[in-house]
Amino acid sequence: MIGGSKFTDTVIETQTEPKQSAYTLTELMVAAAAREIKDGEIAFVGMRLPLIAFVVAKKTHAPNAIGLFENGVIRSTPSPELIYTMADPPNILNATQCLDMLGVMSLLQSGRVDLGFLGAAEVDRFGNLNSTQVQGRDGKMTRLPGSGGACDIASLAKRFVAMVEHSRNRLPERVSYITSPGRLNGGDARKRAGLVRGGPAAVITTKAVLRFDGGGEAYLDTYHPGTTIDEVLAKTGWELRVGDGVRETAQPTPEELKAVREYDKQGFWTS
Repeated sequence: MIGGSKFTDTVIETQTEPKQSAYTLTELMVAAAAREIKDGEIAFVGMRLPLIAFVVAKKTHAPNAIGLFENGVIRSTPSPELIYTMADPPNILNATQCLDMLGVMSLLQSGRVDLGFLGAAEVDRFGNLNSTQVQGRDGKMTRLPGSGGACDIASLAKRFVAMVEHSRNRLPERVSYITSPGRLNGGDARKRAGLVRGGPAAVITTKAVLRFDGGGEAYLDTYHPGTTIDEVLAKTGWELRVGDGVRETAQPTPEELKAVREYDKQGFWTS
């Protein structure tokens, strides 16, 4: 599973002077995701919110970033209009390259991919992702789509960022099944498993941004406007530690909002 989910949205009124336009929760998450892309980086951007994040990054602070799509498309510029699947004609038009899946996935193995965005049904305290199966309250196991290219990205990119709804069942202490490895059991477990690079850099949720310490465990870095630290902790499935510099997530700038709204004009992914 690559890319973020489509979330139930909330409109947030900003309180800064001069007053900005109201923005939605998904627009806030897109802005937070865009800031994870550095100029000149090669990033697996996938679909949904990460796709819009790539557009925002390109138009604001990372004009030289390169976007990869799992179906083989490589773009140095965003598609000229909104796309709904990776294979939509606008994503092919004027692409830098149109390879096969092996062509882009081989960039991971050679260590050339800086960042990958991933979605999941569950993300745990060490950043392990589950998109394979979950057990319901009735004890029945529900099968999910599985890895796709997510395990490859989590294993071989220099870092990855997960995007997920913030709730106790989506953020358990331990995932039901490790589809894509994060820090495994923490410490040097990832290295001992033969994964010489990478791991989770952040988890962007509907309430907060989590990051990871030197021991591989998640901590609360920022909480979104409209929520509180206590609410974030209560909605997390383990005793989430609070970072020393915890603060409110930065609101989308006017430039970021303009980039989002010019691309996703009807709010298909961000309404």
